[in-house]
Amino acid sequence: MKTFKFLSGLAVVLFTVSSLSGCASMAGPRESKQSASIVDYLYPKATQVPQLAPGMTYLRPPVRVGIAFAPNDPKARTLPETEKIKLMERIKAAFAGQAFIGSLEIIPSQYLQPAGGFVNMEQVARMFNVDVMAMVSYDQIQFTDSNSLSFLYWTVIGAYVVHGNEYDTQTMLDISVFDVASRKLLMRAPGTSQVKGGANLSNFSERSRAARTEGYNKAADQLIPALHAEIESFRERLKTNDNMRVEPRPGYRVGGSTE
Repeated sequence: MKTFKFLSGLAVVLFTVSSLSGCASMAGPRESKQSASIVDYLYPKATQVPQLAPGMTYLRPPVRVGIAFAPNDPKARTLPETEKIKLMERIKAAFAGQAFIGSLEIIPSQYLQPAGGFVNMEQVARMFNVDVMAMVSYDQIQFTDSNSLSFLYWTVIGAYVVHGNEYDTQTMLDISVFDVASRKLLMRAPGTSQVKGGANLSNFSERSRAARTEGYNKAADQLIPALHAEIESFRERLKTNDNMRVEPRPGYRVGGSTE
């Protein structure tokens, strides 16, 4: 009789495990996303990748630069403002010391409107007295799915089903630098990362949150060197690009010295 009860109980447990695994398979992978897109901000009605129209851009060094994060949908999850400012400080340091750069202003997120377009960018540029806007985009998606980490765990007082989950966190950071007057893209630098991992249900929330932070930091660490390289490349392009003209402000001479 005891053996029968034990086998019956085991059958119920195994049936439960099978049912839960089936439910997980039927549910399929889940994803969590947070995003602040420069395309959604500047081209809110675009149905395809925008084509930047050719035209003349006039740069007047020392150039005044504003640094800002593209605004996100108010209903969507995004980075804390403190994390945004930390990255913008690193971007500011990357621009600092360049001969053609004058002032550098970090612009808080509340000054930019979701889907505000170039009209909003121009308003912000006038408010902070900048000629160029360095806009940071952020896109992170985390896939989670029940997998074979789920297993039956026996204890002296019974059996427990322990579910495992794996996560795959992909992060993209991008900085796009626009001349405000001509609305032309001057330079762009990306930073990406991918973080894989696994956790059980008891610590999945903590581990997946840590993966999002790790992914963001890795992407930022890749973005800054890419920005340094792009700045140097931009200096070289200025010498041969017929669509850009440098018209120094009074008291400034090309090369960074003053008259």
